[in-house]
Order: sequence, then structure tokens, then C-alpha cells
Amino acid sequence: MSIDKLEIPMRLLLCLPILSLGVFGQPLPSSWDATVTVYELRIPFRLELLGDAQHPAAAFRNGEDRVTSTSATLAGDKLNAEFAHYAGKLEITWKDGAWEGTYTRNKKVFPIRASAVQPAATGTTPPIAGNWQIQNNRSTGETAWRMVINQTGSEVSAAVLRIDGDTGTLSGKYQDGSFVLGHFSGARPSMIVLTPQENGGLAVAYNGKPMTAVREDVARARGLPPPADPAHYTTVRDPAEPFHFRFPDINGKMVSDTDAQFQGKVVLVAVGGSWCPNCHDEAPFLMELYKRYHGLGLEIVSLSFEEGDEGRDPRRLHAFIKKYGIEYTVLVCGDPEGVHDQLPQAVNLNTWPATFFLGRDGRVRATHAGFASIATGELHTRLKEDVTGLVEKLLAENVPASH
Repeated sequence: MSIDKLEIPMRLLLCLPILSLGVFGQPLPSSWDATVTVYELRIPFRLELLGDAQHPAAAFRNGEDRVTSTSATLAGDKLNAEFAHYAGKLEITWKDGAWEGTYTRNKKVFPIRASAVQPAATGTTPPIAGNWQIQNNRSTGETAWRMVINQTGSEVSAAVLRIDGDTGTLSGKYQDGSFVLGHFSGARPSMIVLTPQENGGLAVAYNGKPMTAVREDVARARGLPPPADPAHYTTVRDPAEPFHFRFPDINGKMVSDTDAQFQGKVVLVAVGGSWCPNCHDEAPFLMELYKRYHGLGLEIVSLSFEEGDEGRDPRRLHAFIKKYGIEYTVLVCGDPEGVHDQLPQAVNLNTWPATFFLGRDGRVRATHAGFASIATGELHTRLKEDVTGLVEKLLAENVPASH
């Protein structure tokens, strides 16, 4: 299993600054420098402990994004926190001035350790903020990724944008000649080490794999292949053919593209799954669109491909729906490995999520691979603007005469 297969994300509207633990006789800080060990990589991230002894909570903090537990209990020096929307569980114990324990997901157990936050390094730090291009070759056909870096002194945050989405916010510090950044949201564990080079580029170790990065303007000047275009990556075999789907909803009722609720409507079909962290990033935006445009003729259908037992008993999917207040149609479509058999009209469908935009005649008018989260800054803003503009354009078209 690749490191990318352990996935998660989510938001907390209210953050209490202190976890008061009576057993220790005094409040403890809410924020901790933590590491999770995944396949021999010790990935740094920020762990937050919130609330009080009667109402505790835990959160994985990555930049401005928090993934907060759906429930938690504190008994003596032990804290257990459930992340139901990812089917994950954090179990940590206070020992010798630090939190130690495990995070369990998909029956895999990962060691966790959290200690007091260390101050940022002082002194001269190389400036690396800006837009970069990471050169690589993947089985998806990609030859480059985008990387967006923000920097305040020795502290840096970054996001790597692949065709299937992004890493979420990687954050860390400058130490011993390199920037060591990590991301852990209960899923999607990632670690990247950036080492400035004399030629102005960066040596990159992404989850231990060596790569190189150059600034975007340098990549263009050198004529290097650009990152894949998510708007033209996934297509359909016959654009003149209506896009078909027929799957049960979470209550077992069969739902089809030929049902009356979709006739003459603009339909956004989002292919994903509750295991997919970029799908968690996308869900709030889909709800924004649904609330704004449903009354004008927009329908949204989530085709959720769930792993293993979740396909038969989608408890995680139920928690996902509850977490984001999803009101649009959610269908349970089988295992992710079967996506090509279940959606034979799609071509190059290998990103999670992938979105198909259907006009009022049921035909695919546009597609988009992946989803750029808020961690990508301007790219996220631009994506939302582009999708919103496309939805408005399709809604403005006349309903076909046959409807």
C-alpha cells in the first residue's frame, strides 16, 4: 500500500485554547509538535487537544485546516478520539512529559508521539516562497506537479498539486540546511524535505522519493512540460451520448439518470469516496453550489465508491454525509477498483475525485480531474470561480424540447 492510500480532512468552527486535565493539577497547552510513523517515515504535524476533561476533543492541524474528532473520551491519563468520517481512531497516553500512542485506520496501526512545541530557528533562512514546478513521471502520464510555497521567516507551508488533487497543507521549519514539512489529517500522510540548491532550484524528497523543483517561470523559459490540465484530463467516449448511472442510495433505493428528478436539469456528477481526502475537501464546495443553484435547476449526484466492508455497510459514508451536511444525492457504487466497469463511458478516469458536468440534455459538457483544496490558495479560488461560471452558463441554457 502506498503512503498516499492512507487518507482524511475537515473543519472546526470553534477552537478552545486549553485542555484542562484535572488529573495533572493544571491546564496543559492545546498545541503539540507531533509525529506519525508511516512506513519508516516520521512525519511531523501539529496535534491539538481541545475542550476540557468532560468534553475533550482532538484535532489534526495543518495550516488553517483542522480535522477534528467526531467524539472523544478522557479517562485518567488516556485520551481516545474517534474520527468517524474517516473510520479512524486516535489512542494516546500521557507519559514522561509527552503523549504517546497510536492512530488506527483500515486495520493499520501507526505510532504517534506528541511533545511541547519547539520554537522556530533563528538566523538567516533562504527565501523559497512562490510557485514551483516539480519534475517527475507517473503512471498517470503526468510529467510535472505544481507546488505553492508560503514562508514567514524559518516557518514554511506548502501544497503539492497533482492531477488527482493536492497534499493539503504541508507545514514545517528550516533546520540543518533544509525545510522539513509534514501533513497528517488522519489520512493523506505526506512528508516533503526541500533543500535549496546553488542554481536556484530545490532538491525535493517527497515521501522519501528524490525529485527536483524549479520556479514556474524558469520551467516555462526552459520549455519543460507543464503539469497536466485537469479540465482536459478525463473525457468520455462519445460526447453525444447521455451520461448514464444507476446505483442504490444509502437506503438501498435505486437511482438512475433517467429518473424524473434529473430530466431537464443541469447535473454535476462527482465520482469519489469517503476514504478520499480530496473528496472531503470538495464536499463543502459542492454543498455551496447545491444550496445556491438547486432551486434554479442544478442537481448534484455523488457516485461514492467505497472500500471493502464500507460498500456493504457504509458507516463511514454516513458520517461523511453528516459531517458536511450533505443534502444532494449520494449513491453507493461498489469498490474503487470497479470504477471503470461501473462507468464504461469515462476515459482516463483515475483521479479521486473526478467531476462530470451534464447539460440539461444529459450530455457531458465538461469534466474536471481532482480538486484543488484551500491549501493551494489562488488555484483553489480560481477553480471555484471556473466551476461556478460553468454551472451558471449551463443553467442559462434552454430546457430541451423533449423535456
